[in-house]
Amino acid sequence: MTDDAAPNSLITTDVARRLEAILLIVEEPQSLVSLAAAVGAPVPAVRQAIEALVDDYDGKSGGPVRGFELREVGGGWRLYVREELDELVSEFVGGQAPSRLSQAALETLAVIAYKQPVTRSQVASIRAVNVDSVVRTLLARGLITELFADAETGAINYGTTDALLVHLGINSLDELPHISPLLDGADEVGDSLDEGIRR
Repeated sequence: MTDDAAPNSLITTDVARRLEAILLIVEEPQSLVSLAAAVGAPVPAVRQAIEALVDDYDGKSGGPVRGFELREVGGGWRLYVREELDELVSEFVGGQAPSRLSQAALETLAVIAYKQPVTRSQVASIRAVNVDSVVRTLLARGLITELFADAETGAINYGTTDALLVHLGINSLDELPHISPLLDGADEVGDSLDEGIRR
């Protein structure tokens, strides 16, 4: 029995290490099936490794309680900052935020403002580039927020906040200019948003 336990423990540890590497970079909650495919392990082994990681991060394995946790949201798993440390992280990230938004951030913000609720992958498809870091910046600046997670995919849907309305000096999104006349002047749209946000 001891001989069987040792290999199982080693397998769980190896799967857990690979899961951590994947979980550190994902932006959306991942199902057990997608995680199993990513790390090349059977779903039961991934489930066992996830349980071991949860216990480890929660300090149930004899170690300290970590500043982050592995949480199941919308049928998927993702790493999150512990709730009691949210304010600390928000203040730190807010202090790192630049005074001006980049062109990429302005374009992403415009897509979210006009298409919300919209997922990160939908924004990336429209812009034809990866928008992960830009979305993090906009979240840190308080210009967008997570609205809800898709029940089937777990993908987070984003929308703009009241802070954006305040920066732009408007009362509702209905006051945004109609997009069709501006399609030939995307730079002007970005400049307008940038000017409003800096005011």
